[in-house]
Amino acid sequence: MPYLYVRIAGDADPVLAERVAADLLAITGSVLGKRKEVTSISIDFVPATTWFVGGSRVADDAPSTFYLNIKITEGTNTKDQKAAYVDKVFPAMQALIGPLARASYIVIDDVRADAWGFEGKTQEQRYITARTL
Repeated sequence: MPYLYVRIAGDADPVLAERVAADLLAITGSVLGKRKEVTSISIDFVPATTWFVGGSRVADDAPSTFYLNIKITEGTNTKDQKAAYVDKVFPAMQALIGPLARASYIVIDDVRADAWGFEGKTQEQRYITARTL
């Protein structure tokens, strides 16, 4: 049940957004074992004139950049899986966007099961219900 929030430096590009969403959906499923049908992805484009890396404006011939924040349920993935995810996402994004600044960040937030959910139920409620059946 992950939620992915992506920010990309540059002008809005619906085709790129679709490609990014497709690649992230595939990687999130294959590396972290997350189900496609409950994975939500939102993508925002940020003007390169307002994004700075190392004190340089991305629009000033610096490599492009992105930020990915993915929220997953705490305890559902190992450190090795998370490291593999970061390892796969960066080159996938580089293949889509082009050269990237080293400071293009991927943040994996482990959210407590009792602190989030979907369809009106927390992940903890789902776990408890599944155990009592």
